[in-house]
Amino acid sequence: MGTRSQARRDAITVEIGYALVTAVFLAGVLFCLAAAPVPVFDLEGSAARGTLIAAGAVAGLGFAFRTARVLWRFDAATPGRPDPGGPEH
Repeated sequence: MGTRSQARRDAITVEIGYALVTAVFLAGVLFCLAAAPVPVFDLEGSAARGTLIAAGAVAGLGFAFRTARVLWRFDAATPGRPDPGGPEH
């Protein structure tokens, strides 16, 4: 593993921050959308609990997917690496 410049380390830090902030926002939106039936239909008991558990799972998956996607795209855009969407040589 080679040495990284300060600019490269800063870019990585900013990209990680961007990935986490956007993933938290997406997870919050997904949780609210998936949990919306609880107050809308006035669910109680096991129906409400199951809906909230499912909403948490959807939010967690959305968070993980968004974080991984942003960081993989950043890594693929690194200079000196082949473009994964580019022509094959």
